[in-house]
Amino acid sequence: MQIKSHTTNRAALLSFFLITPQSVSLSLPLLLCAGEKMASCKQWTVFLSLLCLVSATMAAPLKKPVAVPFGRNYMPTWAFDHIKYFNGGKEIQLHLDKYTGTGFQSKGNYLFGHFHMQIKMVPGDSAGTVTAYYLSSQNNEHDEIDFEFLGNRTGQPYILQTNVFTGGKGDREQRIFLWFDPTAAYHSYAVLWNLYQIVFLVDDIPIRVFKNSKDLGVKFPFNQPMKLYSSLWNADDWATRGGLEKTDWSKAPFIASYRGFHIDGCEASVEAKFCATQGKRWWDQKEFQDLDAQQWRRLRWVRRKFTIYNYCMTESDTLLCHRSARGTETYNTKSKL
Repeated sequence: MQIKSHTTNRAALLSFFLITPQSVSLSLPLLLCAGEKMASCKQWTVFLSLLCLVSATMAAPLKKPVAVPFGRNYMPTWAFDHIKYFNGGKEIQLHLDKYTGTGFQSKGNYLFGHFHMQIKMVPGDSAGTVTAYYLSSQNNEHDEIDFEFLGNRTGQPYILQTNVFTGGKGDREQRIFLWFDPTAAYHSYAVLWNLYQIVFLVDDIPIRVFKNSKDLGVKFPFNQPMKLYSSLWNADDWATRGGLEKTDWSKAPFIASYRGFHIDGCEASVEAKFCATQGKRWWDQKEFQDLDAQQWRRLRWVRRKFTIYNYCMTESDTLLCHRSARGTETYNTKSKL
């Protein structure tokens, strides 16, 4: 092979490497080093090794959600007249006033899957309000996976609270500030739930991971199908500054907007104890049993920059959990959960 321009050919070769790294991993160092001095060749070899390492630690991307009309997957649950429909049901609004809030739920029950919603939060003075998007089973010892968006006074940031219930046990709250204004445009909020982990995602960035740590005696949601729910309601007894800021009803109606309504899950009856397609869905494959290197970096960025409360940081006589080196949740054997 004749190398006429080192710079041009390196760029082409590296682009080819990024597309098909396995097919050229052995021959590319020789091509990159053509016409180079030994020191420069060593630098390119090290650089290539780093690229190999990165490529080996990148998992498959999440499958792109498919937007559908509200009625495909969901139905209203209460205060039907406080849900407004637009664009043939491709977009809806939930309205909250001093008389009532409103909410909706999925038509099916699901045991594992990828659940995705685009939401634009209540703008302006939303203190006292809560916009919730969550999964929940339907019994006394229920499992639950929560997004809760806590309203604010004008000019103050929204707080996103997440929680996980297993066997009726919760108290696993984590709170973060978002790195954008969630009222100015739609943003995506998703849950990836399989037998190995629960991942909370905001605009495809992991903000929390709850691993299956059954070997440590920690319960994990794995055998109770759940419905999806969303609601807009008044919680001014606790939502904003611990209840110090009350809802200003002169600003009503408070409006949260939704679109997307994507569900890709294993639909199951309430009595089901396992997923009939276990191991066959994209979100159930090996590459989704853990985060990849880039996702771990993004999670650590969220932890470092935006976390304002994490139950894992609360010390007591009996530690409920501790953070692993990667920033996820793991538990010790003293846990009473």
